[in-house]
Amino acid sequence: MINQKPIQHSPHIRFEELNWVASSALPRDREQSHRLHEPDHLIGTIDPMTGRDIIDVIGHPSLVDGNLTIYFESEKTKAEFKQMPLNHPYEHALGKPAADMDRGG
Repeated sequence: MINQKPIQHSPHIRFEELNWVASSALPRDREQSHRLHEPDHLIGTIDPMTGRDIIDVIGHPSLVDGNLTIYFESEKTKAEFKQMPLNHPYEHALGKPAADMDRGG
């Protein structure tokens, strides 16, 4: 058994002497981005019918709705999704939605 103490080295950075003072913001940071939470396009890789994550989306069926692309595991789950009744009236529909479209929510 070795009874020697490990050799202690002084740290390369002496934190007690650091006095970092923030300078003025960069020109790009002076105003908050208006597009911070507005992505151009969203991609859903979790099949909404099975809840499974699709790792490689190439070759899987998809559905594009505006700025959203939803990927499905199979054509069967895509067809089930399209046949699922709406939970609320479609917000972009013209005219009054049918009474059977709204099932609560």
